Amino acid sequence: MHVAMVIGGGVVLLGLFLLFGKLWGGAQPDYGLAAKFFVLLWLAVALVNMWVGVTKAGYSVREELPILVLVFAVPALLALLIGWRVAR
Repeated sequence: MHVAMVIGGGVVLLGLFLLFGKLWGGAQPDYGLAAKFFVLLWLAVALVNMWVGVTKAGYSVREELPILVLVFAVPALLALLIGWRVAR
């Protein structure tokens, strides 16, 4: 359940970044740049989530790596897909 909540939080955060890209993009919304910044921030959030899982929850790095990939990949791929679609 925690993984689904973190991924859902990532999708909500992506929506915020896209909203900021629209609001601060001037005449032409800059969704691509917003998506790129989101991916960088989301990588940091996913790594912190892994660190908490290893140091506080007692999981090993080997157990947390697949979770890191899943937590990072779903929102990041969605962001890249949106950035690619609106850049065309």
